[in-house]
Amino acid sequence: MKTLFMKKQILSAVLLFIALVPVFSVQAQTRSKVSSSFPADAYTSDVVTRWIDMQLELMRTSSPFIGGLPPSRPFAYTGIALYEAVVPGMPAYISLYGQLTDMPAMPRTVPGLAYHWPTCANAALAAMNRDFFPNASEVNNAAMDSLENKLNVVYKMEAGEEVFQRSIQYGRAVAQLIFAWSKTDGADSANAAFIPTKGPGLWAPTPPAFAPAFGPYWGNNRLFVAGSLDGTVPDAPPEYSTDPTSKYYRMAKEVYEISQNLTADQTALALFYRDKPGFGDGHYLSILKQVLEQEKPKLDFAAIVFAKTGIACVDAGIGCWRAKFQHNQQRPIMYIREVLGHPEWNTLFDTPPFPDFPSGHSTIAGSFTEVLKGFFGNNYHFTDHTYDYLGMAPRSYNSFDELAKEIGDSRVYAGIHYRYSCEKGCEQGVKIGKNITKKLRFKK
Repeated sequence: MKTLFMKKQILSAVLLFIALVPVFSVQAQTRSKVSSSFPADAYTSDVVTRWIDMQLELMRTSSPFIGGLPPSRPFAYTGIALYEAVVPGMPAYISLYGQLTDMPAMPRTVPGLAYHWPTCANAALAAMNRDFFPNASEVNNAAMDSLENKLNVVYKMEAGEEVFQRSIQYGRAVAQLIFAWSKTDGADSANAAFIPTKGPGLWAPTPPAFAPAFGPYWGNNRLFVAGSLDGTVPDAPPEYSTDPTSKYYRMAKEVYEISQNLTADQTALALFYRDKPGFGDGHYLSILKQVLEQEKPKLDFAAIVFAKTGIACVDAGIGCWRAKFQHNQQRPIMYIREVLGHPEWNTLFDTPPFPDFPSGHSTIAGSFTEVLKGFFGNNYHFTDHTYDYLGMAPRSYNSFDELAKEIGDSRVYAGIHYRYSCEKGCEQGVKIGKNITKKLRFKK
């Protein structure tokens, strides 16, 4: 009897356990949904490329662009905000707080509570673009609203109401802090009044517009990475001379002779990197988007690449502008007209209003491509379709070095830079990119 009784008790306990398993399972699943998150690498980077598309449209159509500031600035700050909005969902990575100059501490996620990282990213990217483009048209503002809402419809279904709302709040909080930080970098003073020093070989406003210097104090802007310019100052350009046997004379003569024999492809290349109409140095953001679309990385990787390339572009621009206004070198058009004796000679398009050495496009290209090589290797094939919408033929590359060289060559073909300025600018940019890679840590 006793044995039979014990067997009945055991059977009852087993039946009770079986009956309770679904309950425990549901409770465990519910707790999991509330207390843990899928990591950022569980999601696609679709939210990133779609917001890059939007930012490029804003760069192209918001005129004058934020008072004339370079597009690399919102590119960089937006990428940093994206990274900080999702890095809590990247266990092997760390915040850039304490590494980027004067960057504020970021808000903390709540331990034990779940976050939906695409929602965090969407909220941060939407907020940054609205803040950086206050002059956006009604059409563009509506487009931003539409993009944010369209993505949120999907994300809310994936995350559930509670996690969704928490994630939006977190992404917006990050963006608010990053944008406030951006307003203290010195950009507001970059275009203060400037009277150029006059003298042989020194920069002066160029025809036909004779526009005043753009960004004469841009080189004073705050660097993102302290020490990013260490050891990067380019060798000085050849000493000014009107002697036909001098390096300076030969340097200018090369520009003139190239202009007299431009091929159709050289002309197309020069116009492709004129970037006007277009995005200015936002062209690099367009290239980044195309690489990301080709690679289709997860959200975490896209955030890292976005942040690091933007940082590289901004610090390279600052380093370049410091050198420009230190050397204050005249542009080829003045030398060719006044010294070589071709008073009617013109560039392929108007010369930008700042000194020649070093080339800004070349310096930024060197830094940008150096960072991309660290992610994808140098021998990387892609085709740049940035200006398909203008009817320009796309340009294909088999390496990032090839891309950087073409960008420098394009400025010589246009007649707006000496070759030396482009070569030394690219070298400076590469060194800046290497410094950033050496000094900036993303991984723990």
